[in-house]
Amino acid sequence: QVHLVESGGGLVQAGGSLRLSCAASVPPFTFSEYAAAWFRQAPGKAREIVATIDWTADTTYYLDAVKGRFIISRDNAKNMLYLQMNSLKPEDTAFYYCAADRRYSVSEYSYWGQGTQVTVSS
Repeated sequence: QVHLVESGGGLVQAGGSLRLSCAASVPPFTFSEYAAAWFRQAPGKAREIVATIDWTADTTYYLDAVKGRFIISRDNAKNMLYLQMNSLKPEDTAFYYCAADRRYSVSEYSYWGQGTQVTVSS
């Protein structure tokens, strides 16, 4: 059973930084067998994919709006996924979710965490 738990959200001023973490438990498999991603959903808006990373971190994808500001990374030895968010803007305010799947995709993921709120004040 896949279990994902996000942490690191909070309130930050525009221009600031936050680092989101996602702890993964994927027995009987290892985290290295899962591709992963970060999604976000703002109030009244559709969920959108923010960034994806394949099993070995060789391939990543970023939403245009976050390119150059956000960095997705993973530590398979620690079963952890990260999202470093820099130069945050008020429009980055959303609930952020980590997701995982045995297949790599830039759109569809099967397993989800509960999410963490990120609020950027102007």
